[in-house]
Amino acid sequence: MRAKKGPLSRRHFFYGLAGAAVSGAVTREVLSAQNAGDTSPRRIDVHHHFGSPRWIKRVVEVKRQGWERFRDYTPERAIESMDQGGTQTALISCTEPGVWFGDDFPKERQEAISLSRDMNEYGARMVRDHKGRFGLFAVLPLPDIDASLKEIEYAFDTLKADGVGLLTSYGDVWLGEKRLQPVFDELNRRSAIVYTHPTDAACCHQLANANPATLEWFVDTARSINSLLNETGTTMGGPAKEPSAATRYGNIKFIWSHAGGALLGVASRVVGTVSAADLSGAPKPNSKLYHIRRFYYDTAGSANPIAMQGLKTLAGASQIVFGTDVPYGTSAQIGQALESCGLSREELRAIDRQNALRILPKYS
Repeated sequence: MRAKKGPLSRRHFFYGLAGAAVSGAVTREVLSAQNAGDTSPRRIDVHHHFGSPRWIKRVVEVKRQGWERFRDYTPERAIESMDQGGTQTALISCTEPGVWFGDDFPKERQEAISLSRDMNEYGARMVRDHKGRFGLFAVLPLPDIDASLKEIEYAFDTLKADGVGLLTSYGDVWLGEKRLQPVFDELNRRSAIVYTHPTDAACCHQLANANPATLEWFVDTARSINSLLNETGTTMGGPAKEPSAATRYGNIKFIWSHAGGALLGVASRVVGTVSAADLSGAPKPNSKLYHIRRFYYDTAGSANPIAMQGLKTLAGASQIVFGTDVPYGTSAQIGQALESCGLSREELRAIDRQNALRILPKYS
C-alpha cells in the first residue's frame, strides 16, 4: 500500500498563505466588472476537484493526503467558493490517488472500476443539478484497458462528459506508453479533452524523506509529458522511429496541472529546442516544441511570476488556463496571485476564460 502522507502538505501551506493574503477578497478583475455593472462570474476553472460520498469515505478511511479538506465537501460549498472568486463554471475531476488507494492494482481492480462509475454518476448529477456551474472530466479505471474503454463510452455517450481526468501515471505506466494506446486511440477518435493531475508513482513514494507534493508530483507531470513527446523505436541502423504519442494523439486536447509541473526546469532536456531563435518562430509541425505549444497548462499552485512568465515564453500565454485546485485553493486566491505575475489585462482575461473556451465552447 502507498504510504500515508503527513497532515500538513506543501499544498496546504501554499494555499494557506494565499488565503491569508487575500482575506476572502475578490480580485480587482471581478471588482472592475462589478463597477461596470456586470456582476456575473466569468472564470472557467479547469482544475477543480470533487468527490462522491463513497469516494470521500474511502479517502477519509485511509487518510490520504488532503483528506481533511474533503470531510465536509458539498457541491454547495464549492459553488460558494466559486462565487466569491468570480468563477462561472468549474470542470470537476478526481484528485490523486484517483480510484486506486495502493499499488496492488489486481487486488483493487473491481473496487476501482465500481468507484469510477460511482464518481462519474455523482459528477453528472452535479452537472444536472447546478446547470452551468459544473462540467465533468470523467474518471477512468486505468491501467485497466477494457474497463476504461467501457467507461469512456458510458461517460461520453450517456453522461455527456466534457472530457476525462487522468493521473500522470498508473503504477509503472506513464501516459505516452504503448500499453495505454487503445484508450488514447479512442480518446483521439473522439477529439477528447484529457485533463491530467499528478501523483507519485509506485517507484517514488516519499523519496528523500519528502512529501510527494513538494517535488515528486511536479516531476511526474514532466515525466508524463516527456513520455508523450518521445518517438519510439531506435536509430543508428535500427528500425525506423514511430511517431511520438503526442503526434499519434493529435486530436486530443491535453491540459497539464500546475503549469506543467517541472517542465520549465527541464525544458532543454525534454523539449530541446528552446533557444531564443527557436522560440521566436513557428515550430516545425509535430516537433516537441509544436506539441508543447498546443498543450494547455493550468495555474493551480503556480500563479507566480516565475512559472507564469516562463510558461508564457515556452508555450505562449494563449495556452494558460485558469485552475484553482479546489478544495485546496480558491479562485479568489489564484486570481489575486495572477495580478502580480506581469501579465497584461488582455492576457489575464484570456486566462480567466477565453483560452478555455477554445476547447470548451459550450460554456461561452
